[in-house]
Amino acid sequence: MEIIPFDDRDGYIWFNGKLNSWRDTKTHVITHGLHYGSLVFEGERSYEGKIFKGEDHTLRLINSANIMDMTLPWTKNEIDSAKEEVLEVMKLSNAYVRAFAWRGSEMMAVSAQNTKIHMAVAAWEWPSYFDPEAKMRGIRLDISKWRRPPSECAPVHAKAAGLYMICTLAKHEAEKKGFHDTLMLSHDGFIAEATGANIFFKMEDGAIHTPIADCFLNGITRQEVIKLINKKGYEVIERRIKLEELKNVQQCFLTGTAAEVTPVGQIGDFEFKPDNFCKLIMEEYSNLVKS
Repeated sequence: MEIIPFDDRDGYIWFNGKLNSWRDTKTHVITHGLHYGSLVFEGERSYEGKIFKGEDHTLRLINSANIMDMTLPWTKNEIDSAKEEVLEVMKLSNAYVRAFAWRGSEMMAVSAQNTKIHMAVAAWEWPSYFDPEAKMRGIRLDISKWRRPPSECAPVHAKAAGLYMICTLAKHEAEKKGFHDTLMLSHDGFIAEATGANIFFKMEDGAIHTPIADCFLNGITRQEVIKLINKKGYEVIERRIKLEELKNVQQCFLTGTAAEVTPVGQIGDFEFKPDNFCKLIMEEYSNLVKS
């Protein structure tokens, strides 16, 4: 499969208030966002030309910036319009949309109050986060040595670039072993999530359990899937889940903007069989995003 570099593509990117040629949209290498991770972002999907929960993603971007002590110089409506403009000019209907903001080059130290805040929006085709055949069988997760930090040690409720450093390390490690992704635990050893998606379990007694989002993002897709499960007459129990409880799991799936709803067939030595419940939630979510 040919890899097309992201710096050498046709099209346009919205950058600081206007559309720029994709190849000519650049920032300086001495940029606070690059050196210190002071960048926040959103990953969104459009279906048939409509961004799913686009306003919710914009509000989360603004909130992430506030958590990172960054004030975006664009309003919610301006950001929403920018995303729509990019989809239109790129002639994309079913696409991945990324809006992101970062600190500029005015200061190069830990302290960065006087840096300019930049923002960009880009969009491209991205059919499936995981291989479609593996997804239907249930993807395989390793169990990572890297753990999610507590809220006292990192801005865990911001979608901030620096928090994904351990995710990259964890996923690289898993892929080298032949897994699709990996399960990450919390700092104190409870189940947290995968590297970029939340996780749900259908237990042997039929109950649906998911970890409390106390050291990771309460995903927008996660919230919508909980509503879908409730509408189908199931209660979703949010609690701290021990790793050894995986022996009581019948079905498991991930949720996220990129992952959508993805069944899991294995976590470490624990195996599950994606069945009717996983298929039901996949179908209901597909209907929801396209409605």
